[in-house]
Amino acid sequence: MQFGIFYEHQLPRPWGEGAEEKLFHEALDQVELADRLGIDYAWEVEHHFLEEYSHSSAPEVFLAACSQRTKRIRLGHGIVLLPPGYNQPARVAERIATLDLVSHGRVDFGTGESSSLAELAGFGVPIEGKREHWQEALEQIANMMAMDPYPGYQGKTFSMPCRNVIPKPVQKPHPPLWVACSNRETIHLAARLGIGALTFAFVDPDEARKWVGEYYDIIKTECVPIGHSVNANIAMVTGFSCHEDEAEARRRGEDGFRFFGFGLAHHYIFGTHKPGRTNIWERFEAARPNLPEAGEHRGIGTPDQLATHLRKFEACDVDQVIFIQQGGRNRHEHICESLELFAEKVMPEFVARHAEKARKKQQELAPYIEQALARKQWMRPLEDDEIPELVALGRQIVQEMKEGDTAATRASGIGVPLEDPSEEH
Repeated sequence: MQFGIFYEHQLPRPWGEGAEEKLFHEALDQVELADRLGIDYAWEVEHHFLEEYSHSSAPEVFLAACSQRTKRIRLGHGIVLLPPGYNQPARVAERIATLDLVSHGRVDFGTGESSSLAELAGFGVPIEGKREHWQEALEQIANMMAMDPYPGYQGKTFSMPCRNVIPKPVQKPHPPLWVACSNRETIHLAARLGIGALTFAFVDPDEARKWVGEYYDIIKTECVPIGHSVNANIAMVTGFSCHEDEAEARRRGEDGFRFFGFGLAHHYIFGTHKPGRTNIWERFEAARPNLPEAGEHRGIGTPDQLATHLRKFEACDVDQVIFIQQGGRNRHEHICESLELFAEKVMPEFVARHAEKARKKQQELAPYIEQALARKQWMRPLEDDEIPELVALGRQIVQEMKEGDTAATRASGIGVPLEDPSEEH
């Protein structure tokens, strides 16, 4: 089993001068440390307008900065919002490929559609049909990264003409595809489309076993890849705080994890919010006495407790556990100490087992993935004589002027037509 760290860039009020700058630079230091410690993934969300809960509106910038401070950790978009109202598909393809190039092929391309009204209404993305927007965009982005040139597309949610979308990514045919999942229905969809499931529902190991089993059953029987390859992986999110003293681990990490859940619910479920004015942290503090405890079953505890908790997910064939270590007012130095202790006391046994388990999984799935790719209806590449020739704007203007002058000359019987400056004389 592999491990990842996860960033919303949470920043509870009040916000002092330089607070956001400090937040981002501490996160960069944490990712650099995680890379040195051997953590496998750093995941970064995309959210807009979700004050205090997530100040991560430009993940491609943060991950690009991470790429220059790290050497081996994989850089995961967890996620890019794909409805075209948020991000035009060709622009996403360009950004993902560029990040893959500057990171020497370390990108994982997680995707999603969003479900907060603040974001959807802010960008004019319709609630009804947003799943269709996401799916159509994802399929075409994969085509853009893999095809030379991209043939063009006339769709329901967006259209564009034939263009060669550049640059192309290091990873061929494109970086691994994922989708954010909060329920079993989306996990099933991920499996049917042949993409990894980033599960942001907090489930216990018994429930995880069922979800993982269903995911891989569908991969083997129903998968028709939406991309040009299959990424059969399932990742689950948990809290994180590690200390030799259980009470101290909880003191350092439990409030941050509970604020993560409270902030999520505020923006997505029960909250009312006045932009720039509502103080979510104050509301959290008022609600704190009634909120459930987290503890070891949420990745908060001693090294032995965390190892026991994580072995249960490993036994369920979860491929990756992602830690929410930066939540609420969790302190930078405590996060770093937790990561260091985890890497020293907990991670080695999982690393020792991972390579062989991954090899057996790949061997078992290989024939099923081959069958899945055979079921896919591929976008037809254009023949050379079908690729349209694009005429530069200046040439078009000169031609129009030339044609207009010729018409005037014919009408008056005088004048000389303009010459096309792009032609040799």
